[in-house]
Amino acid sequence: MSLSLRQLEIFEKIAATGSVTRAGEELFLTQSAVSMALSQLEQMSATPLFERAGRRLLLNDSGRLLLKDAREVLLAVKRIERQLQGDGDQEMVGELLVGGSTTIGNYLLPALLGIFAKRYPKTRVELQVGNTHQVAEWLENGSLDIAFVEGPCHSRGLVSVHWQDDELVVVTGPEHSWAGVRAVTPDMLASAPWIMREKGSGTREIFEDAMEKAGIGYSISLEFGHTEAIKNGVASGLGVSCLSRIAVRRELEYGLLVEVASPLMLKRSLSLLKRRESHCSPLLAAFLEVSGGRWEVR
Repeated sequence: MSLSLRQLEIFEKIAATGSVTRAGEELFLTQSAVSMALSQLEQMSATPLFERAGRRLLLNDSGRLLLKDAREVLLAVKRIERQLQGDGDQEMVGELLVGGSTTIGNYLLPALLGIFAKRYPKTRVELQVGNTHQVAEWLENGSLDIAFVEGPCHSRGLVSVHWQDDELVVVTGPEHSWAGVRAVTPDMLASAPWIMREKGSGTREIFEDAMEKAGIGYSISLEFGHTEAIKNGVASGLGVSCLSRIAVRRELEYGLLVEVASPLMLKRSLSLLKRRESHCSPLLAAFLEVSGGRWEVR
């Protein structure tokens, strides 16, 4: 019995949904057709691929190993299909899956996606936003074609390429006592009630690294999962924060937040992430041209 792409597609959909019934619904197949494909696939395997928990199917270690390879094969087939479509039409066509860590995804990528959509109207770009750790995981497991992040990447399966520069700034509300000082001291930074992003955030990691290098202890009083919530908290006097200048540009301009000079080293590099062995398709190359990114490491 030979392995087919359809069997891999069905297997991947069962793994994603945890259900034969839901997999069939999403693939427009009958439950019996999905069950038969799974049965044939497991007959070729030396071990079962799923653990049965009632009606739910949970991947075991063998299934997870196969899922990684199956997704790579299916992604390769999609790339071939996109290339073939592009060869038959002068216009760029296809779908691109782009990830962005929170600051980049909310403040930089939307404008770039708008420019790309106007230039290539027959394409579709789906943007997924999360913290740096989440976005790197999505890219590595094949859920994205490319990603842009503001934090360091710790995955050996991904390559990080410099995209553009950024800096973090210490901000406070206009009524805070820091708003009238020229610069804050290390002691002031150590005693401040900080409002920061969650663990896994690139902004949080850069802030913590800068404080550690300066030898300053700190206390995080509030932790929010979104930059907008942090800005509102700081503006209302709940504490101080350290955020990307990109994210607070408008608030600084209108006086809703106040930038405070500090002794911290807060320059950072925004990066493009790709899988180590991935291929730059014509569609992806077109998107990189619009975004100002580059594929090769210099």
